[in-house]
Amino acid sequence: MAWILPLFPDYVRRNFGHAEGSRRKMKKILVALFLVLSLIVRPALAQQSGQDVVWVQIEAHPSLRVAQERAQLYAGALEDVNGFSLGGNWFGIVLGPYTRADAQRVLQVYSTERRIPQDAFIAFSRNFGQQFWPLGANVLNTGTAVTAPVATPTPQVTLESPTPTTDNTITLQPAAPDETRAEARASERLLTADERKDLQIALQAAGFYNSGIDGAFGPGTRNSMRAWQEANGFESTGILTTLQRRALMDQYNAPLISVGMAPYTDTRAGIEMQIPAGEVRFARYEAPFAQFDTSGDLGARLLLISQPGTQATLFGLYDIMQTLEIVPLEGPRERGSDRFTLEGRNRDIVSYTEARLDGGQIKGFTLIWPVGDEARRARVLAEMRASFTRLDNVLDPGAGGDVEQRIDLVSGLEVRKPRLSRSGFFIDGGGAVITTADAVQNCTRITADSDYRMQVVASDAKLGVALLKPQDALAPIAFARLRADAPRLQSDIAVSGYSYGGALGAPTLTFGTLADIKGLNGETELQRLALNALPGDAGGPVIDISGGVVGILLPAPEDGRQLPQNVSIAADATALSALLEGAGVVAEASTDRGAIPPAEMNRIANGMTVLVSCWD
Repeated sequence: MAWILPLFPDYVRRNFGHAEGSRRKMKKILVALFLVLSLIVRPALAQQSGQDVVWVQIEAHPSLRVAQERAQLYAGALEDVNGFSLGGNWFGIVLGPYTRADAQRVLQVYSTERRIPQDAFIAFSRNFGQQFWPLGANVLNTGTAVTAPVATPTPQVTLESPTPTTDNTITLQPAAPDETRAEARASERLLTADERKDLQIALQAAGFYNSGIDGAFGPGTRNSMRAWQEANGFESTGILTTLQRRALMDQYNAPLISVGMAPYTDTRAGIEMQIPAGEVRFARYEAPFAQFDTSGDLGARLLLISQPGTQATLFGLYDIMQTLEIVPLEGPRERGSDRFTLEGRNRDIVSYTEARLDGGQIKGFTLIWPVGDEARRARVLAEMRASFTRLDNVLDPGAGGDVEQRIDLVSGLEVRKPRLSRSGFFIDGGGAVITTADAVQNCTRITADSDYRMQVVASDAKLGVALLKPQDALAPIAFARLRADAPRLQSDIAVSGYSYGGALGAPTLTFGTLADIKGLNGETELQRLALNALPGDAGGPVIDISGGVVGILLPAPEDGRQLPQNVSIAADATALSALLEGAGVVAEASTDRGAIPPAEMNRIANGMTVLVSCWD
């Protein structure tokens, strides 16, 4: 490089003084060198190309996110802004496509008006890979040139170059000329076996190759290369040049490039892997997780799992993960002796979790991704799984112990909550449950006590009650015995229900009296209770002093009326019997009439009452 300095003694002295040895000064010298070389090389390349459609390259960046932001900024001030991958993790912003004459005029006018950088230059389509701006566009190799915009001095917009960083200095990359067929063969011979297989995988993903991935470039591979070259506007030779191989891999890796896929090492958690660094960023440790919050437009999230433990710890983690909001209910689950996988999907997200026990350490990850982006999610997930590497350390179980604690959080993650919870009660020894009809409408899943899957087998919309049966065998501790005759007015009763939606872990008893054996409008199948119930109590059994069930508590009216505080409505046991008979369920009758002790009443109520939950 020293040979260039005597050519510009005044320029060097004026701009660099006597500090040519500093790092910053050396960078400026390199820029100056590049500018000089570009003045020499560009005309030669232009004469060699002979192409009608060209572009004006104005910037290049080693960060896709920066390039997207800069392209958006330019698009607000200039016409015909496009962005393409340049290979080698560089991304170029260009104007065009133009004819050569129009491009020269754009370059001259916009440079004079300082609307583009002074070192902008003419570029050719062959140097570009996957288009990233505008989103969804594909104007490369169309052969169509747009008319150059008419230059106008106003409004004049000056776009300053982004500030270089210590680790990511922003500069322009000179475009390399393509290879001859002989040069392409020679460079192809230097490929490793894995690189050859990668090309076959990329051709297969693009729909041009359907044979085995063996790294051997036989007739099938050559034909697929020809087809790919033809589809992408290259000469159909069956031998990919270095730039064409790079363009093919850029197309294949576009999903990974778009999310900033990059290696990440967490020495505290003892995990190394590829992560979508453009969409997530590290937030905090809360054992057993290293949590990454969303940082992009997708809304993706990531957890690294790391904790010491045994098989029992692994199985416990498997159960806990399924209670979290980030693991939707619907999806395959698989648990082995030393590992598990969980996949959950709802209308908003799809998440994947894997964890494995090895040497007393449990390690894995969870990826949360938006629904509707399956192709990209699959590529990202495959890359993460393939790159996952266990290091020596394991996350301290006490990590994150000083952060916010709430009953509805597990290690800082939201516990899944049902859309609606009501009370219900077992009606027979097979686990059938009676509850309110509103508790089981439009549910993805219905559970009793959060663990038992239930399904609706009968309902009475007029009465407002529903009958559920368990999907798996269930033997309740106790079940209701219905009282066949009408209880006496003003007799003592109690309602057993989950007044606070299950927050207490057990039902509560609310005491009152039977105010009337008819409804407010004289309905014979209803009862009026002098009892102050809460919404969570709806669906709970109304129990007399002998432990028999005389009805089911109904929710408050939905017609806009608000009952007095101490008034509740229940459906009587006779009406329930008619619903049960129609569904083939036989309920036992209550024959006892004597009062039972409060402790016995509480035991019966706890045994028969269940929390019925509706999940989305």
